[in-house]
Amino acid sequence: MTAHPRGEAPDPAAEDHEAGDTPGTQAADTPGTPDEGGAGSAEGADDGAESAQGLTQDPGAPAAPALSEAEAELAAQRELRERIEQRKAEKEGPIAAGAKLSGPAADLLAAVRAVESGEKPGTAFFDSPASAPAPRRTAPAAPAAPTRPSRAPEQPAPRAASPEAAASVAGVLAEGGAPETLARPAATTLGEGAARVLREDPWQLLSVPGVRPEQADGFARALLGTECGPDDERRTAALVGWLLERAALRGHTALDAEEVRKALSGFAVADPGEAVQHAVAEGVVLVFQDGVDAAEPEGAVEPEDAGETAGDGAEGDEEPVRVLLGLDRYALAEESLADGLARLVNSCEKGADWTEAAASAPSPSAGELIRAAATAGLVAHSGGEAARAEPAALIAAARGLGLRAMGTAHSEDGRRRLEAAVGDRRAAVTLSALLSGEGGPGRDADGALALDVLVVLDAPQLDVETAAMLVESLADGTRLVLSGDPGVLGSAGAGRVFADVIAARACPHVVSRTPDPGPIGELVSGIGIGELAQVEAPGKEVVIVPVRDAGEAVHRTVQLVADSVPRAIGVPSSDTQVITVGHGGSAGTTALNAALKQRLNPGPGRFGGFDPGDRVVHVPAPGRTVPGTVVSADDEGLHLDCAGAPVVVPPDRVESSVRHSWALSAHQAAGMRWPAAVVVLPGDAAQGLSRPWVYTAFSRGEQHLSVVHGVDQALPRAVAEVPAQERTTRLRPLLEALPTPDAS
Repeated sequence: MTAHPRGEAPDPAAEDHEAGDTPGTQAADTPGTPDEGGAGSAEGADDGAESAQGLTQDPGAPAAPALSEAEAELAAQRELRERIEQRKAEKEGPIAAGAKLSGPAADLLAAVRAVESGEKPGTAFFDSPASAPAPRRTAPAAPAAPTRPSRAPEQPAPRAASPEAAASVAGVLAEGGAPETLARPAATTLGEGAARVLREDPWQLLSVPGVRPEQADGFARALLGTECGPDDERRTAALVGWLLERAALRGHTALDAEEVRKALSGFAVADPGEAVQHAVAEGVVLVFQDGVDAAEPEGAVEPEDAGETAGDGAEGDEEPVRVLLGLDRYALAEESLADGLARLVNSCEKGADWTEAAASAPSPSAGELIRAAATAGLVAHSGGEAARAEPAALIAAARGLGLRAMGTAHSEDGRRRLEAAVGDRRAAVTLSALLSGEGGPGRDADGALALDVLVVLDAPQLDVETAAMLVESLADGTRLVLSGDPGVLGSAGAGRVFADVIAARACPHVVSRTPDPGPIGELVSGIGIGELAQVEAPGKEVVIVPVRDAGEAVHRTVQLVADSVPRAIGVPSSDTQVITVGHGGSAGTTALNAALKQRLNPGPGRFGGFDPGDRVVHVPAPGRTVPGTVVSADDEGLHLDCAGAPVVVPPDRVESSVRHSWALSAHQAAGMRWPAAVVVLPGDAAQGLSRPWVYTAFSRGEQHLSVVHGVDQALPRAVAEVPAQERTTRLRPLLEALPTPDAS
């Protein structure tokens, strides 16, 4: 075993390690599949798909009489998309899915086809006003009179499938040999005419969460017989859409067309290029054309006459062409978000004088942030955990100036910490509560949030659709500050809003100079720059626990949480959080939770696998994790206590949306902290490690960090060599096309 990050700090569990059987080791022994969304891993794809599938597949369950928090949030998102689509329809922009292309979009499609087929070079179309891609939208001029967003509409009820529609779909599914449990989610996804749709196009089954191509192929063969084949246009169009949906679960809002073609060839599609063109023509996906600043990527078109087209310039000055494909929902969200950010930048009063407030700030970095917010409608702020005091100081200063200022955080834990830092319980709210109207200042007569300053903490957790909905809710003149730690894992949903805003240099960016204190802070700071350094931990702030295999990892983890950390560190088991790489595997969250329950709260699991006192997380919607404790259960469902708020999960949703939470994945733990954290790294976890994953997991403990270490050199390699996986998005170029704000 090689040296580990915390040097020779003693192991509080070493003295009472016992041989013998390990509780919970009967769990699956397959390698743990990662479940952390984006930021360099495929974990979000699997976990997001699982969550989405579980929340929609509620066979035979009656609809709840009232909207739940998750349903209200999803309904608001649907309403936002409809409003965006209506606005976009009034101006030139992407064609909505299912529509035929015409005008500039049709010309662009013709250009793409000609370039991809080799008929014409990529530069041949740039000089033609009729065929050139439409210029990106610039920031609107500051209006003479402020124009606010339209009044927020009433939240509609979710479009649940009728029993008749579900029964019709069940009949079609039975004919095709598909499980009847898909009837309700298929009817919900495809609408009242789902049975007819599936008969005409069986591959539409791919739009149901959790269905894979081979399953849809078998269903289609059973229904259509010899009439279908691998190059059936219905199949290839559905596959293109499915590939884009899967990419969104990994954080991408668009994909390179060449990447899509390569993926299609893996599904026995004879002509992937033609399949892509057909999907674009049918409106399944949208097509975009972008110049690439870096070296030409594999599959990009290199014009043969680039030198001639460049005129008097040197040969090769022309940028290569990259063709991107995207789903309309993410394209509309990114364009709406870019427009909204430009609106905030241009409508802000830039002459505000907050000099006195900045001078009395508790730190130089806080003063810098206050000065930046005084003169800009949009500000980015980055820093670690200690730097959260700076946006708190900004909120307090703005409220002291008589402004309506508030901060929002990703989790209830983050909200409580922000409230304590500001010293005002009215100054902090969770983002979900702010958007749903359950918390926050409410909305004004025009439907905008009644705020002058909004600070968004944990900004890396913002996905593009949530960010678009948030910005759409802000009135002209509102100052928006995006604050977060760039080193943590990205959002569970598609997009990389915080990183794109910073990379585009669309606004002032204040980088905190306040370091995180102590050995844990020193360790995490090194990880952020790719170094896994040894640090002194005289108070056992960091402890390395070497293990040989997954079984021993589970045993030592239980021992740490139940005995060693409470005894040696003084942190009770209830304040210690276990974090591991994936849900599956012999040392994933499932196996660890089973072992921890057996030790900490044994019981028969008489409420759908849960007992009163169990630590759980409720996932009301994909990407949202709400910690809680089981209280009881009855005919209404499972009763939880979530940070003092009672939550009732209907019986049909317990299995899909509630999990034990003594052990969490790193993405589930993002935005929250505990007095002590135990990070479990069994041998089969090596492939799921990356620098953002390690950074996020190691920074969850406030006072103590134990690392159950079984990956040997894979840990330092991951920190040094596996940065965050790049996400393909369009927000950065959209923002870069906007005029630079006048610094004066």
